Amino acid sequence: MDANPFLGVFLHAIGGLAAGSFYIPFRRVKGWVWECYWLAGGVFSWIIAPWVAAWIIVPDPIGVLRDAPVGALAASFGFGVLWGIGGLTFGLSMRYLGMSLGYALALGMCAAFGFIIPPLASGELTHMVATPSGVVILAGVAVCLLGIAVCGQAGARKERELPDEQKKVAIREFNFAKGVWVALFAGVMSACMALGIAAGKPIGDLAVERGTPDLWRNIPVWIVIMAGGFVTNCVWCVFLSVKNKTAGDYLKGGASLLPNYLFSALAGITWYCQFFFYGMGTTQMGKYDFSSWTIHMAFIIVFSNLWGIQFREWRGAGRKTVTLVWAGIGILVLSTIVVGYGNYLGSLAKGA
Repeated sequence: MDANPFLGVFLHAIGGLAAGSFYIPFRRVKGWVWECYWLAGGVFSWIIAPWVAAWIIVPDPIGVLRDAPVGALAASFGFGVLWGIGGLTFGLSMRYLGMSLGYALALGMCAAFGFIIPPLASGELTHMVATPSGVVILAGVAVCLLGIAVCGQAGARKERELPDEQKKVAIREFNFAKGVWVALFAGVMSACMALGIAAGKPIGDLAVERGTPDLWRNIPVWIVIMAGGFVTNCVWCVFLSVKNKTAGDYLKGGASLLPNYLFSALAGITWYCQFFFYGMGTTQMGKYDFSSWTIHMAFIIVFSNLWGIQFREWRGAGRKTVTLVWAGIGILVLSTIVVGYGNYLGSLAKGA
């Protein structure tokens, strides 16, 4: 299948919208502590949604996984476990920092490590700097990191400008110091998703050989990676439920009990949709498909900041601070165009 990087960027934008929006339904959950609604949503995002998508799209998904190389399965699952730690702490960063600052800090680290590590390990990074398309992509990544830094700076300014009482109106458990450390750790560990995708390429290749359209080659890979992420999150959430004696929340809530499950399911399914579209976008990016990770992170931060503005997380911040966050959003959008153009140049060179 011929690459179409601009279609890939569009698909990544849809995935970024899903990722930047998934936490919103959780805000409607009433009477449940974090570990309960996080795990309830996770069952849908890590287990149910990946399997439903696979049964609809992939011919004989069980056969594909049964016959896939053991090494690819083990590596994808292992990176999924590590990524699950990042996803777990990422949820905590939303609690302590809100959507704008939490996403910017966590995903800034995730974008950097998720882009650099795969080509560094495969040796492709050296080749990139010797080609015009590679140089343009690297420039786009630099622009992305600049946009993330600008958004992070805006968040830091907001933290200094607003009194604690006003911060907690929008973010009930606001804690800047704790949130920063959690977000940085989450970003580093979440970058293992990019490694899991790279390790799972033989699984996707087998799925295509068995009749799966190339556009959806990553669907069975998600099953393996998500299973690893589920193990990490399930163990931690069950531990917290036992420790805090909150397991009873799943049966409590009165009139809000059913809505709690529905909103948790909606959050989980929305969260999975980011990777559904990310997987399709990756197939369109050409030789340097690992650059997809940077585009994905950029769009997530763009949409999460837009939601943060919508939910008045920036209310009361100074004009310069608000201008700064809008500038960061603009720079991030520009970075996706630059990276997409770099991949387009790569597809032209390949065609030549």
